[in-house]
Amino acid sequence: MRLFQLALFCLCVYIQYKLWFGHNGLQDYRRLTETVSKHQEMNAELLKRNKLLKADIEDLKLGLEGVEERARHELGMIKPNETFIRVLPKKQNE
Repeated sequence: MRLFQLALFCLCVYIQYKLWFGHNGLQDYRRLTETVSKHQEMNAELLKRNKLLKADIEDLKLGLEGVEERARHELGMIKPNETFIRVLPKKQNE
């Protein structure tokens, strides 16, 4: 009878060890849960960026206002008979 109890106790200890520290145990579960949550946050940010890019693409496809705005900001273009005024920030004395 004592031998049977000892075997059950050893089996219980072995199962607990596997649960807490073994492969696919609680430590792996926590690590994987954190990794999944980080990836979900990154995916959410990328989805927001993709929505903005899709809206920008649709704006460029449908109207000339988006093209004109990009030409002005990125290429520094101006319309004929238009005056371009550039305001520079005041330099700080050190």
